[in-house]
Amino acid sequence: MARRTSGRKAPTAQDALVEALRSHVRAKGNDYLKDPNITSVGVGLKNGSGPVSLQFTVGEKGASAIERLESSEIPATISLADGTVVPTDVIERSYKPAFDLVEAEAIDERKVRRDPIRPGISISHPKGTAGTIGLIVFDRSSGAPCVLSNWHVLHGNRGAIGDPVVQPGPFDDNNVAGNVAGKLLRSHLGNAGDCALARIEQRGIERPVLQLGVTATRMARVALGDKVVKSGRTTGVTYGIVRRVDVIAKIDYSAPAGEQPIGGFEIGVDPAHAPSDGEISMGGDSGSAWMIASGAKATDIFAGLHFAGEAGGNTDEHALACYPLSVQKKLDFVLEPAVAPAGKKKVPAAGVELLRSGYNPLFLKVPLPLPQLGAAARKDAFPFEGQPLIPYTHFSVCLSKSRRMARYVAWNIDGTRIVRTGRDDFQLDPRVPAARQIGNEAYLNNKLDRGHIARRADLVWGEVEEAKQANADSSCYTNIAPQHERYNQSSRRGLWGNLENLILEQVDVQDIRMSVFAGPLFSGDDLLYRGIRLPSEYWKLVAYVVGGDLRLAAFILSQEPLLSDLEAIDLDPFKLFQVRVADLKPRAGIDFGDHGGVDVVERPEAAIVPRELEALRAPADLAREVNDLGDLRL
Repeated sequence: MARRTSGRKAPTAQDALVEALRSHVRAKGNDYLKDPNITSVGVGLKNGSGPVSLQFTVGEKGASAIERLESSEIPATISLADGTVVPTDVIERSYKPAFDLVEAEAIDERKVRRDPIRPGISISHPKGTAGTIGLIVFDRSSGAPCVLSNWHVLHGNRGAIGDPVVQPGPFDDNNVAGNVAGKLLRSHLGNAGDCALARIEQRGIERPVLQLGVTATRMARVALGDKVVKSGRTTGVTYGIVRRVDVIAKIDYSAPAGEQPIGGFEIGVDPAHAPSDGEISMGGDSGSAWMIASGAKATDIFAGLHFAGEAGGNTDEHALACYPLSVQKKLDFVLEPAVAPAGKKKVPAAGVELLRSGYNPLFLKVPLPLPQLGAAARKDAFPFEGQPLIPYTHFSVCLSKSRRMARYVAWNIDGTRIVRTGRDDFQLDPRVPAARQIGNEAYLNNKLDRGHIARRADLVWGEVEEAKQANADSSCYTNIAPQHERYNQSSRRGLWGNLENLILEQVDVQDIRMSVFAGPLFSGDDLLYRGIRLPSEYWKLVAYVVGGDLRLAAFILSQEPLLSDLEAIDLDPFKLFQVRVADLKPRAGIDFGDHGGVDVVERPEAAIVPRELEALRAPADLAREVNDLGDLRL
């Protein structure tokens, strides 16, 4: 049975041996493949039914081949790190990517242009031939629907990120200009797999796999003997049995990619459902999704991404597939979309609807859940579809009913995908009663700015339409709070809007990504102005990853001196403090939880702020003043 999160059987001695061999292949597999005659190494049963063994496939057997190819003889046994001696098995076999098409075939429903598109049909890079849509999945950060297939199907030696993909592939229909179905978003070719992700554009989607009728909602870590089924462009529905795991195969993708070690597992024919022509895969099936099978029926469990089959006329029919979790880690997708049926917004310029997926707690690849509200704050939060958060594009807002502004905003920043856009007009969010929002009446004829809590420049990233929607969302009054112009505007050296820039400049932030929480500190003593309590202080918590470690930096910035006369010019200085994350909880009424992150105040060697902003641990220390951004230097 497949190793899954539930229903797992008690481990046996054979399971323990397989796990030890998996570790051995991961550590030594690429070294074995340096031998010119070895085409793959993996874990299987000796002679197909014997004991668990370390299985090697070679291009040619025999002493003459070893001598001619300057190869090394494979020993009868190998020793693992713990001293366990395991037999080896040697099979004559070579591989090729499953995308070569040698003759024209009759047109069928898998090979014509389809709208909506669905898994199991033809797709390719415009300069390729034809492969298969494996699954419809969703980009983790944007929620956009995407095609999952192979690198050699959607990217290939002549492709580049951002290129169009076409459905069907050029081998099936050479009308490339009229068949564009999306753009190549991400790809990977290496030990983790042969995989690629393309964002779907100009087509609708159907998620169930053609002729299998199932939608992938779970993933498996397959084990020897698992039964699987796939639906491919060329051979249609075929069944197989997992017969080798943790395989690393040497595949020649031609120049310039050349030979590459690709990790995955091997599938043989299921004799209970043997194909009439003996083929479980052929050219054009690349990218198909193997699903766990229960008898003749497919389940919703994604088992592997098909990428190769036997080469050279080998009569031992088999296929190779990448592991789902490895592919997911490289391409950063999810199987299920974020559920926010009322969280869609019409983008007038493009006339399309994009999903508002809100703050992503896994954006940094290290979990950073949303803050938890205290009892009073939770009662005061505006309920949106039963939740205390309102989702937007790349951010979420927790709105205070009593103060009519955000208690906090959570957002994600992808510094590698920023898009330049013009500013949008400020607007009330039509999903929230106007009486719960502070509109433009607070900002007329005074020195109050409509201050973005989640900075507009932080949010406008991703694909162009996605960035445009984030830009418009950022100017909803739910994300706006009254801030003095000298406090807010970067042109006036506003410190608040430049903390993230400072961190990005000073630190080797992983992937140039950050997640941020920020909001006002509410007090009963806040100045009452035009019927609105103006917060005198704001807090910000910046999270980022360095070397795989989550780091947190917390700040409080006071604008109290500037609120003494909102109609006059006030040149009193700002006060900017770095504080412990733990100190924000009683001040903000929010619990940031234990994320395992390093508070840079607690770890001076991890700190990223200049000496002028060193940690201030005692309340009496909260008197350090920083007048402008020019003081922020190392």
